[in-house]
Amino acid sequence: MKAPSSPLAGRLSRLLDEGHSREVAGLMSDARFADATRTSAAAVLIAVTDRERPGILLTQRPKDMRDHPGQVALPGGKIDPGEDAITAALREAHEEIALDPVHVDVIGTTDRYQTGTGFDVTPVLAVVTAHATHALSPNPTEVDAWFEAPLDLLLRLENWTEQEAFWRGAVRRYLEMDYQGYRIWGVTAAIIANLSRRIDVDALFTRD
Repeated sequence: MKAPSSPLAGRLSRLLDEGHSREVAGLMSDARFADATRTSAAAVLIAVTDRERPGILLTQRPKDMRDHPGQVALPGGKIDPGEDAITAALREAHEEIALDPVHVDVIGTTDRYQTGTGFDVTPVLAVVTAHATHALSPNPTEVDAWFEAPLDLLLRLENWTEQEAFWRGAVRRYLEMDYQGYRIWGVTAAIIANLSRRIDVDALFTRD
């Protein structure tokens, strides 16, 4: 993989490597609710904007979608035949919000997440140039809107509220956060929470 192209990308790359060099217990997963015989491989892009206060690009799905209607999501979807997770995540982000891959500096993959609805999701961490956000445009068949939430806010677990619900015969615990009227929860919240266990947020915002 090419060398990181910005100080932020460099710090993220170093901290992700450090985070994955140690064992982390208790990562979030919905594997116990999933039907292993009906699992599809998928990928999402954790796109971090390279600006003074970095953010993560998030989308809100249309209410008439079959899977996770109306929910806040990371750009992504199923991995097509012949693709790897990185290729799929970049393709989906381009299809969903017109994010040009030329403006994306891929850092690497992080902990896979098994959803209760049958997806084995590989998150792909990347840095996006700040000016690339000016050209973003949601594909109305897949995305109602896109927005950016601050990285330092999302990576601090104390900013999330833990909830629980009875689902498929068992208690499911999940995280949620309200950000400017958007409810971030479920799979998206869990993937971000797992990333926060790998990335030392205080070290991330200590300038080199």
